[in-house]
Amino acid sequence: MIFIISDALSLFTSTTSLLMFLGILTSWYREEDFLQIVPIKLMVGLSTLFFSLATMMITFGVALFMVLGERIAWVSFPIILLASLPVTLFALLQFPLLVEIFISTNRPGIFDKPKKSSFRSGSNRSSTRCVR
Repeated sequence: MIFIISDALSLFTSTTSLLMFLGILTSWYREEDFLQIVPIKLMVGLSTLFFSLATMMITFGVALFMVLGERIAWVSFPIILLASLPVTLFALLQFPLLVEIFISTNRPGIFDKPKKSSFRSGSNRSSTRCVR
């Protein structure tokens, strides 16, 4: 049951990731789109890629246990560890990019103008009196 669920999730998320990245590559964007639309698509693509890799490793581990069974179960642990090394390295190298994109997209940047409040409080009026 774990194999079926993780395999289906892996297929769904890897397809979503691939379509997000292809959407970024093949679409025409204006300058304004690079501040919101493209970073959001990139965040969705990277997030689904990370989730796809995690579910793919779960699927691989479960399939290895199913195939090897109890005959030579000791071999499966080193194989899973060696197979997870490149995936872990990729995640460690690309996760800071995802965090940086998230931070730069969701905080006010250098292109955003500060918003002024539309009302004044009573304490500010006393400081704006004309003194002669």
